Amino acid sequence: MKKKILVVEDEPKLANLLIDYLKASGFEAFWLDDGARVIQWTKENCPDLIILDVMLPNKDGFEICREIRSFSTIPIIMVTARIEEVDRIVGLELGADDYICKPFSPRELIARVKAIFRRMNFKDDKAISFPSGFYLDENSLKAFLNGQELHLTTVEFRLLKILISNPGRVFTRSQLMDIMYPDNRIVSDRTIDSHIKKLRKKIKEISPEKEVIYSVYGAGYKFELFQ
Repeated sequence: MKKKILVVEDEPKLANLLIDYLKASGFEAFWLDDGARVIQWTKENCPDLIILDVMLPNKDGFEICREIRSFSTIPIIMVTARIEEVDRIVGLELGADDYICKPFSPRELIARVKAIFRRMNFKDDKAISFPSGFYLDENSLKAFLNGQELHLTTVEFRLLKILISNPGRVFTRSQLMDIMYPDNRIVSDRTIDSHIKKLRKKIKEISPEKEVIYSVYGAGYKFELFQ
């Protein structure tokens, strides 16, 4: 079956261009231009990925992303003309899987969409279980702690896998960026900090008394397993 992609964009010319590129690339594409319609449409139609503009009528993309993350881990690529770093950080903290700034090449966006699906569809026969209570299923890109799903984004899953597979090892922000973004896109150190903050929060929601991801002053981050 074709992957179903929802484009949320209030500029008709850009939206139609993206729809054409998506369809030409073998995807099933849909378009909404009103932020207030996105949540209900998503619940009813279950898209495989959402391309989400930030500046929308009636409800902005940040609020939409926050609401979607309350019930779904659907991959979200946020699109905006606001290039300030703070906007990128906010989007990632809310659970966006990727972020692209206008103007951009439709081919680049298609490449990012395909990259997300490649990561999601990567098959590995083994699921990883850790004595700390963590269980990572690489086939579904789902992570569990003490039997409860953490509801991680694709990027958060990859970050957790890197850290938990190397307990005690200190990773610098640059090392984590190189591993998590092999396409050499430009991201700031604060992007990694945002992912770490979100990952810590989700872990503490299940096990509030435990601290497993530690900041190492002047160096980076490390993961220490529960005892």
